[in-house]
Parts: sequence; structure tokens; C-alpha cells
Amino acid sequence: WNPVFTDLLATGSGDASARIWKMGGTKAKDGKDRSRLLPHGTDASDKKNKDVTTLEWSSNGELLATGSYDGVARVWSRTGAIVHTLRGHLGPIFSLKWNKRGNFLLSGSYDKTTIVWDVSGQTGVIKQQFHHHTAPALDVDWKDDLTFASCSTDKTVLICRVGSDRPLFHLTGHKDEVNAVKWDPTGTLLASCSDDSTAKVWDISSGLSQPLHDFASHSKEIYTVKWNPTGRMLATASFDGSVRLWNVENGSCISVLSRHRDSVYSVAFSPSGNYLASGSLAGQLYIWRVSDGQHIKNFRGRGDIFEVAWNKEETRIAACFSSNVVNVIDFNS
Repeated sequence: WNPVFTDLLATGSGDASARIWKMGGTKAKDGKDRSRLLPHGTDASDKKNKDVTTLEWSSNGELLATGSYDGVARVWSRTGAIVHTLRGHLGPIFSLKWNKRGNFLLSGSYDKTTIVWDVSGQTGVIKQQFHHHTAPALDVDWKDDLTFASCSTDKTVLICRVGSDRPLFHLTGHKDEVNAVKWDPTGTLLASCSDDSTAKVWDISSGLSQPLHDFASHSKEIYTVKWNPTGRMLATASFDGSVRLWNVENGSCISVLSRHRDSVYSVAFSPSGNYLASGSLAGQLYIWRVSDGQHIKNFRGRGDIFEVAWNKEETRIAACFSSNVVNVIDFNS
């Protein structure tokens, strides 16, 4: 969902395209107005290996960045015009993030590198490329406008800064590939999760190379982690079919949300932090009340759910499915 122009929803697909959808009204039954196609290839032969793997709106809502299997990052206006085509990676892009200021775009790739792109001028250029991982970089996340974390199948998490040739921190402790990294809203604590079935929380301000917390009660791989809006709670989503909520102040498990029968690929806190949406394989979407861990709504679609997202007003949830469909669900109805 666009953070400013909140009736706009961006989606990326394995058909070598992204789309920007405009909602027709405030309710799902109002349908959609129109969608703008953002093509990542010119014809059938050119669309090979151009699956859209990741996308993100800039914080002012004016620009959409898309990353693709062809290793190219693209920046589009919210009206669907191409603004920048960023070539520099030698393999698929797995993660793309804007810094808050909106002058830098950060990408992580299968080619083991991360690139900070300067997109403040007429043409986007490589500000700095980081070659510190020894295997594909799976996720990236900004701490502030210059400092970021990256994680890799090399089992490490690195913290790097624009202008610095060496990583500031090299966090080891995971025993298998690290799938995601996320800074808390203040940029103080970093969460990471791994195929080793653990999630870890790191406090780099303490100078410690050991994690502050090591959450080890999932029985299978953890695919993603999300912070609640206050940064006091962390959600972990696992292939064991459960979502767990953790108190980050004392390291305790607050709730185990366990209605899913299949791997959970996506979780999202609502903007207020009062609710959590989770989506799994076999198309099951649940919405949970965070205060007591109760499930209050569910939706079943066709295919597997790869991502769930709340709009800013907390009135609707979007879920994207392997069946080439995006569902928009009214929360209040």
C-alpha cells in the first residue's frame, strides 16, 4: 500500500510485471478504478528472467522501486512512468529498500553484493557497492539514512555504512542461512531470522557481538520477522505453521498463534499495532488480536499466500496469491 496516496496498491508478479492499482472507493465492493502496468520486458522472449521479486514505495509515496530476477532495479513514478533503470548487479535482486530521506535505494542480490544507489539526480548511479558477503544477500534494511544491515545464505548479518569500506559489525551466531533482517522503529535493535529455526535480536549500541535475545522455540525455518509499531514486540513466522509474538524487553514469548496448518510466509502488524495478519501456504489468511492472541477473522483464497499488507487507515488488508490473484479484504465488515 502506498503510505501517502493510500488508495494505491502496488503488486509485483512472476509474469515480468508490476502493477499499481487504484481502489474504486473505501470498500472492497467498490472495486478498483484502474491499474497501471509496469512492464519489465518488451515481448515474450524479453520477459524471461524478469520476475518481480521485491518492491517498495518511497516514504513520500511518489516513487515505487521494483527489483527483478534479471538483476535490474527500476524506479517508477506513482503514475507508472519509468524514472530510473539501475544496472549493476550480476544476479537476481532479492531485496530493495528506500532510506527515509529518499535519496538512496539499497539492493541485495544473488551476486553476493549489496548496492547503495544514489537516485537523487536525473540518473541513478551506484554510490557504493559492498562485496563483504560470501554467498547471496537475501535481505537488506536501513538503520538510518546512511547505515544498513544485510543478511545472507553465508549465515552472517553485516552492518555497513555508506562511505565506509569495511563492515561496522559482523554478526555471527546463526547456524544456517539468514532469511530476513529488520530494524526496530527507533533503529536501535536489529532482528534476524534463519533456516536454523531461530530468531535473534541484536543490540549493536552495546558493542556486544552476542545477541541480546535468542528465540529458539520454533521447530522449523523462520521465514520472516516483523516489529510492532512501538518496537517492544517482535513477530516471527515459521514453516512450522506458527506465528510467535515476543516481548523484546525481557525476551519472553507472549503468544503462540497456531491455527495455520502450513508454512507461514508473511505477517504484518496493523498500523495501530492492535492486530496482526498472517498468511500461509494453502491460501489461509488469519487476523489476530494482539492483546490476547485471539483469532478474530479469517479468509481463504486459491493458491499460496506470499505476502499480506495493511493499508494506512487499518481498514483493509491485501493478500497476494500464487494463483495470480490479489485479494483486498475489508477489515471492518
